[in-house]
Amino acid sequence: MDYKIPISILVVIHTPALDVLLLERADKQGFWQSVTGSLDHLNEPLAWAAQREVKEETSIDITTLNAYALRDWQHTTEYEIYPQWRHRYAPHVNRNTEHWFSLEVPRLIPITLAPREHLQYRWMPWYDAATLCFSPSNRAAILALPQRLAHLSSTPL
Repeated sequence: MDYKIPISILVVIHTPALDVLLLERADKQGFWQSVTGSLDHLNEPLAWAAQREVKEETSIDITTLNAYALRDWQHTTEYEIYPQWRHRYAPHVNRNTEHWFSLEVPRLIPITLAPREHLQYRWMPWYDAATLCFSPSNRAAILALPQRLAHLSSTPL
């Protein structure tokens, strides 16, 4: 069995007006989240993993967007892996390190979901999206979005 690597990315996809995309998990109905995913291999660059997961889960091709649409927040958080998903990891692995990104799309766009991963999607104002999110780290990332974007826009690339 191939175990998941306990290093992942979280990508908060949003519009300039701060409408945020949420996806409902197929394996846990009622659990809404941003795009997430583990590295495919230990040497996979985080930005590549973010780009890959966004494409797989939403069909959004980041290469067609503004060169600065995907932003690495240079922020990590570590959390305990939910018991119902620990079987995906090697024995005795119970913590994951998550790296946060944001992706700005120009407007509300249609999404093509990966049906084995997600049931439906919603675009929602950022605060409402945070309230609906089941994951504390995902909720925190969405709540930090307005402040983080203000900081990123004032920081030279």
